[in-house]
Amino acid sequence: MDQKNPTIDPKNGFNSKTKTFHSLRPPINLPPQHLPLTVTAYALSLQATSPWPRDSVALIDSATGQKITYSDLIRRMNSLAFYLRTVIKLSKGDTAFVLSTNSVEVPILYFALLSIGVVVTPANPLSTESEISRQVELSNPVIAFALNSTAHKLPKLRFGTILIDSPEFNSAMQTKPWFNQETYRVEVYQSDLAAIMYSSGTTGRVKAVMLTHRNLTSVITGYYSVKEETRTASVVLYTVPLFHTYGFLYVFKSVALSETVVVMGRFNVKKMLKAVEDFRVQRLATAPPLVVALVKGVVTKDFDLSSLEWVVSGGAPLGKDAIAAFTEKFPIVLLAQGYGLTETAGGAFGFVGREACRRWGSVGKLAAYCEAKIVDPDTGEALPPCKQGELWLKGPSIMKGYAADPEATAATLVADGWLRTGDLCYVDEEGFMFVVDRLKELIKYKGYQVAPVELEQLLQSHPQISDAAVIPYPDEEAGQIPMAFVVRQPQSSLSEAEIMDFVAKKVAPYKKIRRVAFINSIPKNPAGKILRKELRKIATPAGTSSKL
Repeated sequence: MDQKNPTIDPKNGFNSKTKTFHSLRPPINLPPQHLPLTVTAYALSLQATSPWPRDSVALIDSATGQKITYSDLIRRMNSLAFYLRTVIKLSKGDTAFVLSTNSVEVPILYFALLSIGVVVTPANPLSTESEISRQVELSNPVIAFALNSTAHKLPKLRFGTILIDSPEFNSAMQTKPWFNQETYRVEVYQSDLAAIMYSSGTTGRVKAVMLTHRNLTSVITGYYSVKEETRTASVVLYTVPLFHTYGFLYVFKSVALSETVVVMGRFNVKKMLKAVEDFRVQRLATAPPLVVALVKGVVTKDFDLSSLEWVVSGGAPLGKDAIAAFTEKFPIVLLAQGYGLTETAGGAFGFVGREACRRWGSVGKLAAYCEAKIVDPDTGEALPPCKQGELWLKGPSIMKGYAADPEATAATLVADGWLRTGDLCYVDEEGFMFVVDRLKELIKYKGYQVAPVELEQLLQSHPQISDAAVIPYPDEEAGQIPMAFVVRQPQSSLSEAEIMDFVAKKVAPYKKIRRVAFINSIPKNPAGKILRKELRKIATPAGTSSKL
């Protein structure tokens, strides 16, 4: 046991008295809570302590090769902040809606808005007008930043819409403040709202997650505390969108760690591989669909990927078979998973060190700024290691709540500051966490619980299956049966019976796939999570599926 606290197991951090898991990582020092501080100022203060000069590269546009140094990023940020504060007249507490694909301008916009106390609320540019209308209703923005191609989806706002791809915006980033920048700064506290991020809405209506500056600085401090000492700053490429919490948070993390970020506007796997080759990318932040694509669907031998050291996958679980196939194909590249939610401002579990990545299927160990519980969903009892239950989290990264939704907030944020994740998980004897599935997505077959993720990962291991998803299908006798949606590899003639037989040989009888439908692609959100509600709409009794 821990000598300082004999009730805490030093192998896994479990406190036998409180039934709580504690992080075994070294404690982190967060800024004093009363100190006025924006996440912008905090990330730049950490960057300023790095050994790399301010003329090192911060951002690279993968399409044009344009490079923006850290000194240039700061200059553009200050110019834009000055323009927004003195010309547009934005005030602390105003909300800005951002509707854009990835570009080198977006991080600069985020930094500028947050530096003057404006709340950032980024949304998916592929969203429909009705979806955007709902998001605007929740976040109540006064201004929008969009592209020529997305601006028509936006309603009229008090300060209108500024086009990120316009000469006006470019000019605003070049404007030199005509008086000291401190005179247009505002006092922003860590408890002030920084961002409103939209949850994926995989199982219901979209929710607007309110994150404070303190939430974001906590996660950044966690990343900074475990940074690796290297002779050169890392070059990273994000395949994840900057409007998603994953990408949004990583922007600030990368600045704090003095990384060079390669930004891709429109994602394409081959263009991504070319960017890795051209810019000698060392780290890739991505989601499971890309990992699977790299293993099954892309010819990588045409590209020089020798610079690549790490691939970090997040947003959805990645199966052991996919990890094994990736490791076989890229033996010198380390593949790591992490776990986080929009409601936790990003990562809550992750890996530190190279050997830890060999724990296939795990999402890592608890972050230094978090506490965790595994709770029996039926009894509410906190469980010990190796027992499955709902993951609860607590710490300074936990959201303020859901905007305009007190009922959802009360159901998610429970007594004593704990957040109910809705994920069925367990922590093993060594403190590594494994995600089983979403509690709400478990299939109830004759009283048995079947995890769709387990069946999906098994299906994806079949050489003739490109992708797959499993949902509960209503059945009078069983209650629900597992139904698979399958994307076959090109030229494959794999039949429904062959698929069901393949699974039946590898699982207990109650887990067998009992209905199959073929589909061109699996609907997913930008982080790679399967949109099961879309599949449930397709899965009607009159559909073209087969049942045994």
